[in-house]
Amino acid sequence: MFFSPFLATRYLKPKRTFVSIITVISILGVALGVWLLTVVIAVFTGYGERIKESILGFEPHLVIDSGGILKDWPDLVEKIEEFDGIVAVTPYVRGQVVMDFNGMRSAPMIRGILAPQGEELERMRSKMARRPHPLHPDDRSKDETMGDFFGEHDYYSAVIGDGIAEGQGIQIGDKVLLYSPRDIDSVMRALESVGEAEDEEGRREAIEKTREMTAPQEVEVVGIFDSGHWDFDANIVFIHLETAQVLYNFDLEESHGIAVRAHDGFKAGEYQQKIHAILPEKFRALTWMEMHKIMFDAVAAERQAMYLILFMIMIVGGFCIMNTMITVTFQKRSEIGLLKALGAREEQVAWVFLFQGILVGLVGVLVGLVLAQLTLYFRNDMAGWIGRNFGVDIFSAEVYKVDGGLPAQQTLRDLVIISTGAFLACIVASLIPALFAASLQPAKALRSE
Repeated sequence: MFFSPFLATRYLKPKRTFVSIITVISILGVALGVWLLTVVIAVFTGYGERIKESILGFEPHLVIDSGGILKDWPDLVEKIEEFDGIVAVTPYVRGQVVMDFNGMRSAPMIRGILAPQGEELERMRSKMARRPHPLHPDDRSKDETMGDFFGEHDYYSAVIGDGIAEGQGIQIGDKVLLYSPRDIDSVMRALESVGEAEDEEGRREAIEKTREMTAPQEVEVVGIFDSGHWDFDANIVFIHLETAQVLYNFDLEESHGIAVRAHDGFKAGEYQQKIHAILPEKFRALTWMEMHKIMFDAVAAERQAMYLILFMIMIVGGFCIMNTMITVTFQKRSEIGLLKALGAREEQVAWVFLFQGILVGLVGVLVGLVLAQLTLYFRNDMAGWIGRNFGVDIFSAEVYKVDGGLPAQQTLRDLVIISTGAFLACIVASLIPALFAASLQPAKALRSE
């Protein structure tokens, strides 16, 4: 006889009592926990994946260096290019420079690389920033690409991030001056020689030598890129390898390291082992995961912390369910006694209240999941409305280092964990009142009737 589910349903919607209000509060408590946890975890998961996409699509998958200046790189590049699955290999010169444009100075990081070719060139072109077409500003399909990547013999060309371009008002075709760090040492030595000069003529000669030593490299901006990662777009300037070597006073066969890209960035660990086998001593190969480990660890730690914090809401919902069940148990003591007097077994009585917890859990989880899907679907519209009306930037690209709106990505594993956890919390919360009801003695329960 299936009277337990029937009675559980009737007890959840009684007449002329406040239990129905408590039931609604219990369902809302569970729904709130599922809703918040699903939305927050989806955003953290999407944020982590957005960072991975921006890094994998823009950064090298492996970097080889020796902790200093890498000499005779051509031989090592040829050996690495022989591995199957390697897309591109290029030596690089990387470091900070002083960039001057119309008197505005900044200190970006330069990356001197060989001009990309083939598949690598197409990948870099896909990262170029786009702007609305002047004749069709509302048609996004007709947006124009902002320049192109430099070619093999474009020694005095540069490709800059859109963050730098916007910050300093740089356009395609503008020319910028790059001062290398070695110029600072030259200036300091020149100032010392000026101070040690014995006469005015000696000072003039020292000053003239300073001007010659600190001559900057003038490059023309031929392209503006948008990697999707704010740190890259606001700090990186690509120039030809030979131009960077001149800035750092390197020979043509000297570099800071070698950058490697593979067909599958997630197999970087496998390529790392193969490359390590051919590397000379004191050389190392780092994967993109190792280079950005701190960033990924921070996102993972925050994600786990939010799991624990927001799961407390479900525990609160569980206490609400327990409160509802205890209230029903005291109100229905006489009915419980009558059921047991008519022959109902203890487990049948207990199932009445367990079914109440199951029903509340199912409804709460379903409502929470529906609210979460609606919130995630309209997340950017909601974030924009909050920003316009309250002046709060929900997902600042400058703070979170990625652009493209509020990210979100759901996984089946997360949905199962959240739903199952909420459901089990409801069952555990209803277990104590169920055991209490099952232990009531018929005579004591009917004594007042």
